[in-house]
Amino acid sequence: MKLIDVTNSHIDLVTEQLGNTDANFIKVYTLGPTTVVFSGAPTHKDVLLVNKERNIKNAEIKFAIENILETAPDVVDILHAPNIVELSIPVN
Repeated sequence: MKLIDVTNSHIDLVTEQLGNTDANFIKVYTLGPTTVVFSGAPTHKDVLLVNKERNIKNAEIKFAIENILETAPDVVDILHAPNIVELSIPVN
């Protein structure tokens, strides 16, 4: 799997998120057909995985935890919904 930074193609999303949330940075990637939104705030980091065609695969979740959040799965809050997974960790 390979992350491709496409943040510059999503300026409206980045601007909206920075203006309406506590995030102080937003990065947007593609992971094959899955869009990955990585945001960081003073108290937490979040990764949102979205695929409009299918549910998110466990391998994609594992890849995001290891390569974006750079942590172990046991410290990540994982919320599943159809075609979406949210990963969140507290920041100390």
